[in-house]
Amino acid sequence: MPDGRADGEISADPKPSTGTGPIRASRSGPGWRPGLRAVHRDLGYVAVGLTVVYAASGLAVNHLTDWDPNFTNYRQVRQIGTGLPAEPNAAAAESLRRLGVKGTPSEVFAAAPDQLEMRVGEKKITVNPQNGRVVEQGRQSRFFVRLANWLHLNRGKRAWTLIADLYAVGLLVLATTGMFMLPGKKGLRGRGALLVAAGVAVPVLYVVLSGGPGGR
Repeated sequence: MPDGRADGEISADPKPSTGTGPIRASRSGPGWRPGLRAVHRDLGYVAVGLTVVYAASGLAVNHLTDWDPNFTNYRQVRQIGTGLPAEPNAAAAESLRRLGVKGTPSEVFAAAPDQLEMRVGEKKITVNPQNGRVVEQGRQSRFFVRLANWLHLNRGKRAWTLIADLYAVGLLVLATTGMFMLPGKKGLRGRGALLVAAGVAVPVLYVVLSGGPGGR
């Protein structure tokens, strides 16, 4: 049936083919790979909190010879005025009241007329009753790092053991799924294999070069 075109004229907008020829495979790889990526992604989100805890604690306890990861020492000088009682225990009690320190001293010792020492918890307090000068020394908890160490070293015992085990399994899943997320040269068939080999080589070479447990 005529369509209004001159003989030999070619349509500029041919109709799409409705044939059923072969369909090219998607470049995204096998159908299981998107699901693998979803598992890796969601598990990675869940693991963020625990990873921060274990990483912070690991960095802290790796340098035990350089610092105390749980506490920080401090020293401060204060003035509470004169007119303290002559009796050491009464002078200690009045000194603590003026300082606003709660608690009962575990030890009170009058080393000299101008030196009254006491211990209250983690604090060592030295008072000069003659001029009211107070030197307070002690240690304060590094709140987050100490808490992270408490969790990392499994001080929570049975309940935390289960959580720590699940986290360890989660890290294994993350490591395994991460190797198969990308196809081709960016995956295990290419640079992925080199990077995995490099990561495995680090602990292996260290053990070999250091002599391992038997070398210490």
